[in-house]
Amino acid sequence: MVRVRFAPSPTGPLHIGGVRTALYNYLFARQNGGKMILRIEDTDQTRFVPGAEQYIIEALDWLGIEFDEGVHIGGPYGPYRQSDRKPMYRQYADQLIRDGWAYYAFDKPEALDAKRKEYEAQKKTFQYDCTTRGTMDNSLSLGMEEAQRRIDAGEPYVVRFMFPDDINITVHDLIRGDVTMNSRLLDDKVLFKSDGMPTYHLANIVDDHTMEITHVIRGEEWLPSAPLHVMLYKAFGWQAPQFAHLPLLLKPEGNGKLSKRDGDRLGFPVFPLEWHDPKSGEVSSGYREQGYLPQAVVNMLALMGWNPGTEQELMSMDELIKLFNIEHVSKNGARFNLEKAKWFNHEYFQTLSDEQVAAYLEKQLGERGISADHDYVVKVAGLMKERITFPSELWDTCSYFFVAPTEYDPAAIKKRWKAGMTTHMAKVIEILNTVSFEYDALHQAILEDYIKGNGLNMGSVMNSLRLAVVGKTVGPDMLTLVMMLGKEETARRVQRAIDTIGEVSEQ
Repeated sequence: MVRVRFAPSPTGPLHIGGVRTALYNYLFARQNGGKMILRIEDTDQTRFVPGAEQYIIEALDWLGIEFDEGVHIGGPYGPYRQSDRKPMYRQYADQLIRDGWAYYAFDKPEALDAKRKEYEAQKKTFQYDCTTRGTMDNSLSLGMEEAQRRIDAGEPYVVRFMFPDDINITVHDLIRGDVTMNSRLLDDKVLFKSDGMPTYHLANIVDDHTMEITHVIRGEEWLPSAPLHVMLYKAFGWQAPQFAHLPLLLKPEGNGKLSKRDGDRLGFPVFPLEWHDPKSGEVSSGYREQGYLPQAVVNMLALMGWNPGTEQELMSMDELIKLFNIEHVSKNGARFNLEKAKWFNHEYFQTLSDEQVAAYLEKQLGERGISADHDYVVKVAGLMKERITFPSELWDTCSYFFVAPTEYDPAAIKKRWKAGMTTHMAKVIEILNTVSFEYDALHQAILEDYIKGNGLNMGSVMNSLRLAVVGKTVGPDMLTLVMMLGKEETARRVQRAIDTIGEVSEQ
């Protein structure tokens, strides 16, 4: 059975790039009838941030990315938090040392710094590897007896992996094909620390093996570590999973990975939910709080680095599961496009029912102390939702359905309210009070009989009517709006505009 995992570290809010990694894992698992696991990798306790784990869980739940096992729901391969698995890692580090795949290293930080400076002076870069380890302070140069004596004496140490000298290591990647690297280019990574905690590399491999993970789908930043991971599987005598390294999400302009700084500068979130930093108190915006719909975020992210091979852009989660193919993921980075993100949200907003849109609008009315008949609000929502990208735009877009204007757009007055317009508006009031209050009857009386019949400028009169009713020259079909507001309210607004604006264009 296909088993994949999403394994974030609780060091802060979940970046939108991490969300895409979780999404691709989820799509792959569901398409193959497999299992999706959430594992929290908290081996680096110095970077642990309170609340980050719960944030990750809440964010993925909001987006509809479901797990079959995990830190929040349990499962047969738990525990699913690395700090809770701490006792098990020691035995694997010891096994690597016994089998000649790892060694103890006692090098003090200041000694390593001195070695780096020595190499810098020669315009070289120091690397702790197969060419230098014999000159360093470790069990290879000291011998195991002396190393054990130091350990027994309580001297700090780490366990490093020992790459064989000058071999080619090939990683088969489902997206990139074969990636080969020579061991002389790789440093002997630290696998285990004297505080009893493994580093990411050891814990990651052990957890993936013991949780029977079949496919490791992760960001391309882990590609340089893949040769080490392949060699660790070899050292343990385990079958390695299949690897797929996803392309980076790139900033909207220029070079480099999408960062929070880009979002702050250009005004878009890079986190799924709003994040309150417990250390600095800084608040970072989230897609949810900015009014993005979860299905829009999912659809947008799915197409940042993959496409179905057709022109189709709007896809539900079920459609994504059906169409997704990990081998069709691009090798190249995907550039974030803010306007496209907004487009997705607008498209998905249109799929909401009038009742769902009305719920957003009623909340905003309540915040302003305005009560309105529910059926009327639903009707307004249905009429206006095509103009909406984010729920926060509803009040500004629809306010005139509930509150009469008290001010009028000066530019519209100058352009539309020509000489004699107060007379024309008074005539509209007269028609409203005398003609049957029905759409077709009003259309015939105002547009055909009065405006066209008297050779008036249709745009000028109707836009002036809109200005009187709305306060500006925007909105839906004018007579539809009049029918919504009712005869008395429309007449009242037009009269107020006559009294307020007057014949200003003649001055």
